[in-house]
Amino acid sequence: MRGDSPKQSGLCSGMTDDFALFDRRTVRRRRDRAAATLGDHDFLHREIADQLADRLRDVKRDFATALDLGGGHGTTQFDPRPEFLVTADLSERLLRRAVLPTSVAADEEFLPFADSAFDLIASTLSLHWVNDLPGALVQIRRALKPDGLFLAAILGGDTLIELRRAFLEAEAETTGGTSPHTSPVADVTDAGALLQRAGFALPVVDTDTLTVTYADMFALMRDLRGMGEANSVAARSRTFLRRDTLFAAAARYHELYADEDGRIPATFQIIWMTGWAPHEAQQQPLRPGSGTTRLADALETEELKTGDKAKPGS
Repeated sequence: MRGDSPKQSGLCSGMTDDFALFDRRTVRRRRDRAAATLGDHDFLHREIADQLADRLRDVKRDFATALDLGGGHGTTQFDPRPEFLVTADLSERLLRRAVLPTSVAADEEFLPFADSAFDLIASTLSLHWVNDLPGALVQIRRALKPDGLFLAAILGGDTLIELRRAFLEAEAETTGGTSPHTSPVADVTDAGALLQRAGFALPVVDTDTLTVTYADMFALMRDLRGMGEANSVAARSRTFLRRDTLFAAAARYHELYADEDGRIPATFQIIWMTGWAPHEAQQQPLRPGSGTTRLADALETEELKTGDKAKPGS
């Protein structure tokens, strides 16, 4: 990793150096705590890991060296398996639980890897906890060999919209104010721009939505804690949540969203980010004015000069 640190700019370019959106120590503690019983709650990681494996198979390329970034959950699949695979995670406890052959306890914001170290860097559901996502993407791109692939899944802005609304309305009703109970996450409209800003070639962004149903809000919250995805926003309230607020939120959630069987939905929006480290052999856009085929010929129509009027029926 280079000695110069990318500017701390948060999920969006408007963040300042002295502003931390997420409490990274809390993120680590939540992932450490989840290690003991992760297997009972890691359905989301397993589903996204399966989707990532499908996407890698579509690439039709073997990767000799790969980094599984934020892969302490141990569910990421590579087929075929790289000759050299490193798994890095903020939580050392998660890494020990997964019993991985080569693992490194590392912060995604300060990657300890040399430039051009990997053919592939994959990440499932960890980069949405990064304060400086543009800076992290720059470091990821530097750690890739030329023409190396970056493929990541992060939580998008529509994640847990039901829970967010239920808490906002319940807290406004019971306390007269609000505080963040779910984490702000990246917006799909920004993801492509972030890849380009970080220097990736051929960036592609797409989204998927998973909906999971629960008996009640408390079952959802147990799963979020169990997978290490509970609230780690730096500006969150540090006091215990009032019981009347908690039960009001559960009631509001059920009132707004419960189906005919009394189950409530929880939405997880997944943003997929794909980019390549630049290489001269990659397909390049044509220079402006270098085209050899006229648009009029392609459309089988007559080209008119500026100011000419079209003939009737043309």
